[in-house]
Amino acid sequence: MISFPNAKINLGLSIISKREDGYHNIESCFYPIPWHDSLEVIEAASFAFKSYGLDIPGDSASNLCVKAYEILKANHSIPPVEIHLLKNIPMGAGLGGGSADGAFTLKMLNELFKLSLSAEQLEAYALELGSDCPFFIKNQPVIASSRGENLQTIDINLSNYYLAIHNPGIHVSTKEAYSGVTPQNPSTSISELVQKPISTWKDHLVNDFEASIFPNHPSIAKLKQDMYDAGAVYASMTGSGSTVFGLFEDTVEGMNWKWVNL
Repeated sequence: MISFPNAKINLGLSIISKREDGYHNIESCFYPIPWHDSLEVIEAASFAFKSYGLDIPGDSASNLCVKAYEILKANHSIPPVEIHLLKNIPMGAGLGGGSADGAFTLKMLNELFKLSLSAEQLEAYALELGSDCPFFIKNQPVIASSRGENLQTIDINLSNYYLAIHNPGIHVSTKEAYSGVTPQNPSTSISELVQKPISTWKDHLVNDFEASIFPNHPSIAKLKQDMYDAGAVYASMTGSGSTVFGLFEDTVEGMNWKWVNL
């Protein structure tokens, strides 16, 4: 069985307050985009995980695909599988690629072994993997709140726009991203802002992480400005960085960016 886990972008990201459990309460609009990894799961005599493409740092035991298998095996006694992951989506880039891989593994195992788990049950398992993993179960535009796991469907459609997206290869750790952020309640919620005309987003729809990351990494700030200079209707860093995206009414030649037709 093969599937193609996709990335996401954040349309705005507000860091609202620090929680007692060490996490932060946030609000953001998660929007799925067609930039994919490739994931294959097949029944096997013994468990194995193999990755290809972009190098994945760290021990494979910590990979979310492996953890997803372990969660379902502990609860449903499923047989061994081989998992093959072709990694295309950059890591540590605010695109949610690893979270998507873990969530899609849950969905594939559910289908492969006919576990009949509901979307809500899969979301609960996905939350054990990470805060934004549940989003990739239904994989549709949502307003995410709490620590990112509280998902409310929102009617937003960017299919009339082209997406320019570029990862400058700078890894921004979660610790670094949060170190310069002062949590606060925004004057207008992101759920309200994203339903206003896109022409208003530039001045009002903000990713709070930019305030802490741009001074440390001016090349990321320049990338955002480059997109505006090239005619973007809206541009922003996604998640905690370092990927920057821009929404355009048409593609622009001569730019070393990945273009996606939404």
